[in-house]
Amino acid sequence: MADEGFLHRGMAGDPKEERPMARRPQRSIAVIHGPNLNLLGTRDPRVYGTATLNAINAEIRRLAKQLGVRVTLEQHSGEGELIDAVHRAAARGSAIVINPGAYAHYSLALRDALAAVGVPKTEVHLTNVHARERFRRRSVTSAAVHGCVVGFGANSYLLALRAAAAMLDDVKV
Repeated sequence: MADEGFLHRGMAGDPKEERPMARRPQRSIAVIHGPNLNLLGTRDPRVYGTATLNAINAEIRRLAKQLGVRVTLEQHSGEGELIDAVHRAAARGSAIVINPGAYAHYSLALRDALAAVGVPKTEVHLTNVHARERFRRRSVTSAAVHGCVVGFGANSYLLALRAAAAMLDDVKV
């Protein structure tokens, strides 16, 4: 977003005095989709909506460009693959937006992976898990992230992306 052509007015001195804004290092966010999200659009559309994962990813890319962040997108069904994705993202210094799917409710290994990495992390769910079946109301992974966005359908990802970008700007984790 910020480039060398963008001018910033100094706080002290002549308000007409302008200086180039320093270039900010590239901010990056890893969006990690969990199990069964590859079936979006056909998997119980009354619950999960009609947007496909490809359509959601396209909207994520659009918003990432608007926010001036680099985004990587991955979908994995296996618990170990998700843990590896969390480790890779953290090694790159990327913030993490993760939809752990059903693993949110019981994967202590994924929870521990999230807790072990020192990057901004946001958990996302398409549905309001608190208004669904009893077993979905508890997320073991949510204790290891900075915040959760649930219940806004495909827009949950966009809200989580905005939160992650803001944390990259404001929070030293």
